Amino acid sequence: MVFLKLEIKAELENVTDLAPSGDDFEYNFKVVCNSCHEEHPKYVTLKRSETRNISNSRGSAHLVWRCGNCKKESSASFVAEPSKPYSSESNGQFATLLKMECRGLEFTDFAPKGWWTCKGETGTKFLDVDLEDDDWVEYDEKAKVDVRISNIESQWTRA
Repeated sequence: MVFLKLEIKAELENVTDLAPSGDDFEYNFKVVCNSCHEEHPKYVTLKRSETRNISNSRGSAHLVWRCGNCKKESSASFVAEPSKPYSSESNGQFATLLKMECRGLEFTDFAPKGWWTCKGETGTKFLDVDLEDDDWVEYDEKAKVDVRISNIESQWTRA
């Protein structure tokens, strides 16, 4: 068992508290088997709100995955603590978004697909932030300024 943390980095302009849109958010991760080191060719998706039963066990996990190469079953679960929003104080630096408990697999990449939320500096809430193109631009009517999120990067490290 290993604990991994997902760190993200982005350039925030006039916004703060970038976060996934809730427990139904679909995280997209690249996964590699720890037994044969084969990387799954596609991104796997998982949600905090969904768990699956682990074969020959009473336990469950957010991801139960069988390697296509060696056929070994592996699992991963979100650590109970909630995701931490990426704040303007971390602007341009890596900060922890979430932690995962992994058994028999590791994550190698993260795709920021799906809907995210953030807040303008005056409190305006943006609920439909789409980071799939690595660049999101909007206008904050309350503050009368352009808001932007760009240069999104991620990395997995041992927790």
